[in-house]
Amino acid sequence: MKRSLLARLRTNGSYYIIGGLLLLLGVPLYQVIILGPTGFSNALEATGAGRYTAYLAWIGTHSISFLIYRLLLICAFLLLITFPFNLHRIIVAQELMDQQEREEAARQDQEGEETEDEEVEEEDDGLPEHPWRGKGFVVLAAWLGVIGLSIYLLGSTVNTAYLFLAANSTGSAIQNSVTTLSPIFSLITNVIGTGLIGLGCLFFGAMIARTGKNLWPGVWVAFGYASLFIGAMLCISAVAVASAAGSGQSTLTTLATLLFACWIIWLGIILVRLKAEP
Repeated sequence: MKRSLLARLRTNGSYYIIGGLLLLLGVPLYQVIILGPTGFSNALEATGAGRYTAYLAWIGTHSISFLIYRLLLICAFLLLITFPFNLHRIIVAQELMDQQEREEAARQDQEGEETEDEEVEEEDDGLPEHPWRGKGFVVLAAWLGVIGLSIYLLGSTVNTAYLFLAANSTGSAIQNSVTTLSPIFSLITNVIGTGLIGLGCLFFGAMIARTGKNLWPGVWVAFGYASLFIGAMLCISAVAVASAAGSGQSTLTTLATLLFACWIIWLGIILVRLKAEP
């Protein structure tokens, strides 16, 4: 692995640790310690039944606290925006390295310059003659993850700005529209965004688990199986939110997010501890 790529992976790994800690500890602690005494939980629970009056009143009274809370959440996911393609690079590099090692071993068993010339022609494009079969799935996983994170960030940002404007507006039209638009924004983040992130995690986990210890160290194999579980939880959470009419989240949303935070911290630790090959 090139040292420049290794340095980037380590740097991004530290970002993932910070983002994961924000999701796992920062946001929940802020919600409990800072927002709890202000009546935030009661106001938020009322939105599940489609009653936004109390929530808008709370936001209007605690605008700064609300913005800090949402910014913490947005910043946490923003720090994770590069993880799908970094994980993609690692999987591709590992698979191609394994193919190259096998081809090198095969070439050492062959003799004659004619065979060597044929090998050069087969690898004229810099890749093995038969690219590894899972390439398309890991590319799909990377794009699903990036698109899911982007949708989540966009939906959260727009929803935050919209709720802030509605809570501080004197016009009745914009406040009345919250009942319709706010659940839509929540569905965008907690169904589409979360669901795509979950599918990406599922594909990543499947790519690692399919070869197991034949290709990956034990910690990566465990990480791959954890990816399958986290991806499944995120997808189930998205389905649960979509099934709960009028609700922006389900009881699984918080649990799935916390588990995802633990998983992303694990990834960050693995990347930070990567070492260059001697």
